[in-house]
Amino acid sequence: MATPADDRRPVVLRGGTVLTMDGRRRVLTDHDVLAVDDRIAAIGPALAVPEGTVEIDAAGGVVLPGMIDTHRHLWQTAMRGYGADWTLTQYFVWYYLEWGKTFRPRDVHAGNLLGAVEALDAGVTTTVDWSHGLRTIEHAEAAVDALRSVPGRFVLAYGNIQDSPANWTGTPEFRAFADHLAGDDMLGFQIAFDVTGDPEFPEKAAFEVARDLDVPVTTHAGVWGATNDDGIRLMHDHGFMTPRTVYVHSASLSTDSYHRIAATGGSVSVSTESEQSAGQGYPPTWVIRAHGIPVSLSMDTSVWWSGDLFSAMRATLSADRAREHMAAHTKGDTVTHSALRAEQVVEWATMGGARALGRESDLGSVEVGKKADLVLIRNEHSPAMFPLLNPYGHVVFQAQRGDVDTVLVNGRIVKRDHKLVGVDLAAVRAEVERTVEYLRAELGEQEWQKGMNPDVPAAEVLDNPYTYTEYRGDTRPGGQSSDGRTQ
Repeated sequence: MATPADDRRPVVLRGGTVLTMDGRRRVLTDHDVLAVDDRIAAIGPALAVPEGTVEIDAAGGVVLPGMIDTHRHLWQTAMRGYGADWTLTQYFVWYYLEWGKTFRPRDVHAGNLLGAVEALDAGVTTTVDWSHGLRTIEHAEAAVDALRSVPGRFVLAYGNIQDSPANWTGTPEFRAFADHLAGDDMLGFQIAFDVTGDPEFPEKAAFEVARDLDVPVTTHAGVWGATNDDGIRLMHDHGFMTPRTVYVHSASLSTDSYHRIAATGGSVSVSTESEQSAGQGYPPTWVIRAHGIPVSLSMDTSVWWSGDLFSAMRATLSADRAREHMAAHTKGDTVTHSALRAEQVVEWATMGGARALGRESDLGSVEVGKKADLVLIRNEHSPAMFPLLNPYGHVVFQAQRGDVDTVLVNGRIVKRDHKLVGVDLAAVRAEVERTVEYLRAELGEQEWQKGMNPDVPAAEVLDNPYTYTEYRGDTRPGGQSSDGRTQ
């Protein structure tokens, strides 16, 4: 039975395994979590609850804080999977140079709407919309309209890849728009732009606007071939690196840059699937941990990857461990104990995001008095959901978005019994289909297919000396050269 999203009755999750993600990372078995209004009112076994409380069976499931994604380009969600075979260069060309300017406000709305709904469905209760497709204020208003129509918690990170940040942040319209969003608990605000490393530091004026407005800056840092140590040095030398600054990726920086981030209290948003596939650099959790820099997780864009943090946690833990093994092997050593644990990546997906947003006081953990942003992972129809032995390991390596049974945001049920509440998916689908139809027509069928299926360069296949065959190529002793001569 679905509960309307505006229902303000208390809600209790009964008898689950609770991952508190508090400072002690307590695991509470057979515990209830009671939400009253927008807050967690009580945690304990067999809680007495107010009359009329909505009771949800959490037995056999895991209750954890709502997950927080600190970097997702929601406006691109209508292009889901289109760029599966892209490199980062091809992404830049398509969106920055060729077709990103084709998106109308209504297309930004469609992408944001679909991406926001998808986030809730996967238990991501707070999403930073790294919205760098906002060519006009009308585009920004469309983005906000979409976010406000979905019962989740969002942060609009305002950006515009079609113009320099000094230009678009300096307009009266932008300042008025930013002022309009001030103080909104459900919709925060950041400014999103990248620092090229140009010695003239053209981004300086945009940083000054952020300072004047008292809003954080989020920036793609350490992206191979795009942003580098020069940008970090310029930010640091001009006093623009702060504890509220979020550095996305940070995968190809020097030790000096990591020291500067650590010294100024900033945090890094790691998008492991993106870094692995697109080429920003190797996912940097190993070096970030070595410098004591706070970490949050993000999934980047559905143009390539899955829009959930289960994939992000799994990929991040695997990438960090893979590098640890490879580093040991090059020295002839063997890793006998894993340094990064499952509970740490769960922490990055929850409290890590809260810290990055400056909201660790009311988000990111299951504690009395905090916001009732909660997720219940439970699926009685899945053989992968029992036995529940190691709850952290289960969340990271066994669970997936289809196992998200219930989601609460601000004390309201937005998903129950594996179904979103108060969301008209048919209407979302229709809007997205109109955007896809428009973009396909704008590009033309040939360009549309070309963009989705980039050319594959011819690759030379090396002869393998270890094979069960009589053939001897020119790379093996006693083989034949290409002209047939015996070597």
